[in-house]
Amino acid sequence: MVKTSIVLLTKDDLTNIEPGLNVIYRQKNVEPFEVIVIDSGSSDGTLDVLRNFPVRLYEIPPDSFHHGRTRNLGASIATGEILVFLSQDALPVSDSWLDAMLSNFHDPSVGAVYGRQLPRPHSTLERRDALDAVYGGKKLIKDPAHRNGMGYRFYHFSDVNSAIRRSVWDAVRFPEDLKVFEDIGIAKRILDRGWKIVYEPGAAVVHSHSYTALGLFKRYFDIGYTLKLLQIWDEPGIKKTMVRDLWRLLKGKVRLARNNGDSRSACEGFGQDIAKSAGLLLGLNQELLPLALKRRLSACVFK
Repeated sequence: MVKTSIVLLTKDDLTNIEPGLNVIYRQKNVEPFEVIVIDSGSSDGTLDVLRNFPVRLYEIPPDSFHHGRTRNLGASIATGEILVFLSQDALPVSDSWLDAMLSNFHDPSVGAVYGRQLPRPHSTLERRDALDAVYGGKKLIKDPAHRNGMGYRFYHFSDVNSAIRRSVWDAVRFPEDLKVFEDIGIAKRILDRGWKIVYEPGAAVVHSHSYTALGLFKRYFDIGYTLKLLQIWDEPGIKKTMVRDLWRLLKGKVRLARNNGDSRSACEGFGQDIAKSAGLLLGLNQELLPLALKRRLSACVFK
């Protein structure tokens, strides 16, 4: 038995695998840990790089990959008391990343922890603003007994950069009935069982994707559907805090155009925020739409 198991899911990401594993194995002030890699059909040289590191490598067919089920597979293989989940393109920013993540489990009431995500260089304005809104510099403790007006952020959790106590995972597991946003699903299960979730800004990674307005629309359509499916949307404060943060983001882009003269970036970001809002609204009300249309509006859920 080791105290910590890091579960890494990979497929064709030759750019990030080696630098990511280098920084993982440079972590300080932590007990020995294992790294479990589940690869779903890499053909770009990723497997060759993985074999140069002391990882436990498992290969699965590409068509068997599933966000929740494959993470459950990795957790079932792991031997650690703490299960750390890290995306292949999430690069820890320091050699204290793991120590910062694990330090929160000294409190036995903490079931899970997730860390900060910082935008990549040259990320879009929309991504920089979005990540800043949900991954700030302040530590948060999400206690089911004291929600403290967090609204939608109460259920926010990302397995891009996270850790779950094994006994908690044993009790709840990632939901396998969700195609995507399995991290929201497991967060709700954890909180509903009474465990705390901690947001730890000290456990930071660089991770972001650039989306088109259409891509954001489809992503947020699926988010809206998931929030409704999990019965999160109608909980107290959810709508209020989401509308408040959207309004703040829109106003920020207007100020940017007015004060800095960066009207091009501001207009692009403004349009992307509107696309997200429209996608979310339609996803929340998808039961009113015909299936053929839902398939066109969805990124994954209705495919």
